[in-house]
Amino acid sequence: LFSVLFTGILHAQNMNNSTLKDIIHKHADTINGVTGNWKFIYNETLMLCITDETNNRMRIITPVVESAQLDEDLLLDSMTANFHSALDVKYAISNGILWSVYIHPLKELSNQQVEDAISQVYLAAKKLWNYLLKYSSTFWCRR
Repeated sequence: LFSVLFTGILHAQNMNNSTLKDIIHKHADTINGVTGNWKFIYNETLMLCITDETNNRMRIITPVVESAQLDEDLLLDSMTANFHSALDVKYAISNGILWSVYIHPLKELSNQQVEDAISQVYLAAKKLWNYLLKYSSTFWCRR
């Protein structure tokens, strides 16, 4: 049992840009960019994966909506979701965009965590986007 657990721990601590790109390529419709900075399409959704091997960082992100289009209630709802329902993904605002974001140390990632991260980023963005469409037809026109 110890051997199985120890081997799993070692495997999870060997993620690098090459392996990460292979995993993304396996699940993405298209992928392009340079090592550590990829744009890819997953289920018709633009996603970005940005890594920094030197500082052991990785993030997978997708834009959801311009933050200026969100009223106070929707911003509060997204912050509440960060605490209660967003799992490993969070909502964040940067450069005037609300993003669905997964952040994790690169080396400690397992293959399964990367696959889950792609799915969670996609689902969190779609969940919020569908919520916006349901309650405000103006978002559809602006996207």
